[in-house]
Amino acid sequence: MDRRTLRNLDFLFIFITCLLLMASLVILSTASINVLKSDPWHYVKLQAAWIMIGIAAAAVLAVIDYEKWRTYRWWIYGFNILLLLIVFFLGVDAKGATRWIATPFGFNIQPSEFAKIFIIVTLADFLAERKGKLNNYKDFIMPFLFILVPMLLILKQPDLGTTLVFVAIFIGMMFVAGANPWKFGGLLLGGAVIVGIALWLHFSTNLPGWLHWAEGLPLPMHEYQLRRLTIFMDPAADISGDGYHIIQSIWAIGSGGLWGKGYQMGTQGQLNFLPEHHTDFIFSVVGEEFGFIGTVTLLFLFLIFLLRSLSIALKARDTYGMLISAGIVSMYTFHILVNVGMTSGIMPVTGIPLPLISAGGSAMLSNMASVGLLLSVNLRRRRLMF
Repeated sequence: MDRRTLRNLDFLFIFITCLLLMASLVILSTASINVLKSDPWHYVKLQAAWIMIGIAAAAVLAVIDYEKWRTYRWWIYGFNILLLLIVFFLGVDAKGATRWIATPFGFNIQPSEFAKIFIIVTLADFLAERKGKLNNYKDFIMPFLFILVPMLLILKQPDLGTTLVFVAIFIGMMFVAGANPWKFGGLLLGGAVIVGIALWLHFSTNLPGWLHWAEGLPLPMHEYQLRRLTIFMDPAADISGDGYHIIQSIWAIGSGGLWGKGYQMGTQGQLNFLPEHHTDFIFSVVGEEFGFIGTVTLLFLFLIFLLRSLSIALKARDTYGMLISAGIVSMYTFHILVNVGMTSGIMPVTGIPLPLISAGGSAMLSNMASVGLLLSVNLRRRRLMF
């Protein structure tokens, strides 16, 4: 890689990424201090190790020309499907789900996290070949089938959150690939209406006589997943069950006030009233201990991160690079909005972690791989920016 290419590096993007990684360690040092009594710093040390591995992975992916991945599209796609299938035979069960594969090194990996990167890289090539040819409903079928197989395998684990991330990635990349906005948008709206009606029928118990046959409509999801999708609208209806997470999270964020209770001075998190406060609900800890100022600062860093990622997409030298970047931006945006939304009680609890912040080795490696791909696109953009 020559010096001229290196001058294309987006140093602001790298700087913001580093700030988010450092914030992860600071927040985890308080969020996880009481999770494992025998080793209070366990998750911080583990996160630091995964951050170092992730930085190395990002550097390698940045050096490699992203165009090379097009040659191996079907190999990558096949490997992705294979990993997701292995979960059902060699997977480790935890909390009612089988999403992890044990390794000889003493840690587990979560294939569905890497599946997001694999599908972005492969779907980008698939759609790049169809740029300008996504004008009719029939043109949407093949891209949908392309992403449907891994989506169904992930939903089967079950992992509703990651399945929804796939939907967000698909929608973002389809629009960037030039899908007819009216027809594709109308299709999405129609799908959302159908899902809404199906949920209404499933939970309804007092329908008009002519609709009695549809009461308790069966849906292809676990009952606890369905309850999580709706309980946020009235968490007090099940205060000790499915609504417990949301209520504790709202209390944590609300009690932080303007400046927060102080580092390691929270109650909901430190006393373990708030479940999963070092993973899915880590944003609640930020709100409780660092207050409104802390949450706004973190969200501002994410905003700059997303804007720089979007800038990389717009400056990509080709459609393939733009689609990879668009898929990553869609993934990050969905993760951030849904995680912050569910911890604030305005969106369903779907088990989606906060990217670059929540504890989790597979998630961190996947996030840093995304950063590496963005840097690869950025290094080879179509023009030098000074």
